[in-house]
Amino acid sequence: MDADAFWITGARSGEIRSTALPEAGPNEVTVRSLYSAISRGTESLVFNGAVPSGEYQRMKAPFQEGNFPWPVKYGYINVGLVEHGPASLLGQQVFCLYPHQSRYVVPADAVTPIPSQIPAGRAVLCANLETAINALWDARIAIGDKVSVVGAGVVGCLVAWLAAAIPGCEVELVDINADRETLARALGASFSLPERAQTERDLVVHASASEQGLETALALAGFEATVLELSWYGDRPVKVPLGQAFHSRRLQIRSSQVGQIASTQRARWDYRRRLSLAIRLLDDEVLDRLISGESDFAELPEVFGTLMNGGRDVLCHRIRYHRKTT
Repeated sequence: MDADAFWITGARSGEIRSTALPEAGPNEVTVRSLYSAISRGTESLVFNGAVPSGEYQRMKAPFQEGNFPWPVKYGYINVGLVEHGPASLLGQQVFCLYPHQSRYVVPADAVTPIPSQIPAGRAVLCANLETAINALWDARIAIGDKVSVVGAGVVGCLVAWLAAAIPGCEVELVDINADRETLARALGASFSLPERAQTERDLVVHASASEQGLETALALAGFEATVLELSWYGDRPVKVPLGQAFHSRRLQIRSSQVGQIASTQRARWDYRRRLSLAIRLLDDEVLDRLISGESDFAELPEVFGTLMNGGRDVLCHRIRYHRKTT
C-alpha cells in the first residue's frame, strides 16, 4: 500500500512525496488520515529553517523522518481511522502525533481513541490543548486569580478557556487584533488591546511569540506575580526588559514546554493520561471557533507557505484528506 506525505524540502518550500507502507504487524495499526492540522508556531520555525542546531534532537517529532534543517517530514497533529489492527481499535477514530500523511503504520499504543461524541475535525486541537493543560499546571493557578493571557493564538485561547472555567478566576485575553474580542467572550474571558489591559495581575501567560508581547506581559504582572512564557522563538534572540520595576516588584519568569510533564504532576501523570484528558475536554462546541480554515491535502505545499507568512486571522488551519488517497 502506498501513501502520500508532505515534506519540507528547503527554506520555505515543500512537496508531497509518495512512500510505500509496510504491512501492519500484530501490535500495530494502519491508520487512514481524516484530518491533520498545522501548528503555526513550531512548524513555521521548521519551515523557515529556524530550529537551533542545539535543539535538533529535542525538537524531533515522534514519527519524524529526515533531519533538520531539511528535508524533513514533520508534524504532530493527525486524526484518522484505524483500517487494520487489533479488534479493540478497528474502525475507531484515533489521534496520533504523526506528520501530514495520507496513511501510516504505527504501534497500537501510539494512537488514542477519540470518544464518539467528539467530531474528528475538532480533535485536531488535541495537541494544542495538551500544551495549554501543561501550561496551567506549570503556572500553579489558584482559585480566584486574576489572569491575563497575552497572545490570542490557538494556545493562548485554550489557556484562557481553561483558566476561565476555574471558580473565581477573572481572565483577560490580550491581543493586538481587536477582532479577537468576540472569540474571547465566547471562551469565557474578557478582551483588551495591550494599551488598555488590566494591570496588577496574579498570573500572566505569554503566548504571542513577540518581544512586544513579552514586554506587555511583564507590565501587567502584579507584585511577586509569575509570567509564564509559552512562546518559543527558535534561533531568534529576544530582548527581555529586566530593568525598570522588574526587581522591585519581585517578578518571576517561568518557562513551560509540553515535552515534559509539569513537575507538579509528574509523579502521577504520564503522557497518555495527559493526552486522554485533553481529548475528553474537547467535548465543547465552542472550541470549533478555533478552526479558522480548511484545505485539501493536495494543496498543502502552496497553503503551507501562505499560512506561515502571515494572516492575522488564522488560528488552527485544518488539512482535509480525501476518502481514498493513493
